[in-house]
Amino acid sequence: MAFNPTPRQLAALKAAVFALSLLPFFKLVWLTASDQLVEPLQYITRATGDWTLYFLCITLAVTPLRRLTKWNWVLKLRRMLGLYAFFYAVLHFTTFLWFDHFFDLAEMWKDVLKRPFITVGFTAFVLLIPLALTSTNGMVRRLGGKRWQWLHRLVYVVAPLGILHFWWMKAAKHDFSQPILFGLIVLALLGVRVYWSRAKAAASTRAAA
Repeated sequence: MAFNPTPRQLAALKAAVFALSLLPFFKLVWLTASDQLVEPLQYITRATGDWTLYFLCITLAVTPLRRLTKWNWVLKLRRMLGLYAFFYAVLHFTTFLWFDHFFDLAEMWKDVLKRPFITVGFTAFVLLIPLALTSTNGMVRRLGGKRWQWLHRLVYVVAPLGILHFWWMKAAKHDFSQPILFGLIVLALLGVRVYWSRAKAAASTRAAA
């Protein structure tokens, strides 16, 4: 039997997910403020990038989890998880803009155009912005359900771009274990969507025949 939380239980789950999702941020603040990091810039850049990818993967996992478990209520957590992916992406980008370029937008733009792995990461970040801005119920009503759904399919582009950005960054150290792991996870999460979509189309064709 599928687990269906009461409104009070769901509110508690949302609060727990919200608090847990902030823990990596508070850890970064604590380690930086207490001067425990040997290379703070490198650590912060890596950690915020990692957590962006973690939350992108978790967000993409919500729909398969819902379909496999019949836990329809998990869809009510997806928006929060997606916004946390954007939150850590903003921190990742701010680290790059602040510490690498001291908010010099012209120099930052030169770097974006010159270095492919930054170009890809910056593109992924830009594509996340409309998803975050249209995450409210009001924007869903304004855009209409169909257009909103099509817009938010950009996440299927953002996740692979994020992994490519990570891959190229790791290429300098010839360390591909994490990018490969992220890639396999995203491939599985997107692959199952393609399978279900084709199965649905085939069923519709049979029904029409």
